[in-house]
Amino acid sequence: MRPAAVNPASLPVPRGYSHGTLAGNTLHLGGQTALDADMKIVPGGIVEQFRQAFGNVLTTLRAAGGEPEDLVSITIYLTDIPDYQAHGKEIGKVWRELAGPVYPAMAGIGCTSLWQPEALIEILGVAVIPEDRLVRPS
Repeated sequence: MRPAAVNPASLPVPRGYSHGTLAGNTLHLGGQTALDADMKIVPGGIVEQFRQAFGNVLTTLRAAGGEPEDLVSITIYLTDIPDYQAHGKEIGKVWRELAGPVYPAMAGIGCTSLWQPEALIEILGVAVIPEDRLVRPS
C-alpha cells in the first residue's frame, strides 16, 4: 500500500507538504507550528503556541483514527529553550489536558528560527495506529 497524505479539513490547506503521511499503520505527523485556521500564529507566548501546535498534531492524528496513546515519538523544535523550561509546568498541564498521561519518546531541540518568524515552537511526531481504528484517506 502506498503512503497516503492525511490533511484534516479543519487545519489550514497545505501547499507543498502534508500534515501527515500514513504508511501502513504508521502515521508520520508533519511539523506543526501554532497556525490557526486563518493561517496566523496564535498570540500569547509559548504556552498558547504549544497548545495550538500540539492540538494541530492531535487533529491530524485523530483524522487517521489515532489517539494520543498511539504516539511513539514527539520532536519539539524551540526557538527559546529557557522560555519553554520556565513554563514547563503550564505546558505539562496543557499536555495532560490534550493527551492525558501519555508520554512517548521525546526530544526537544533548540533552533534559531522556524518557517514563520513569529513561531516559537514546531512539533512533529510518529504514531502507530491499531488496524481496528485506522482510517485510511480516500
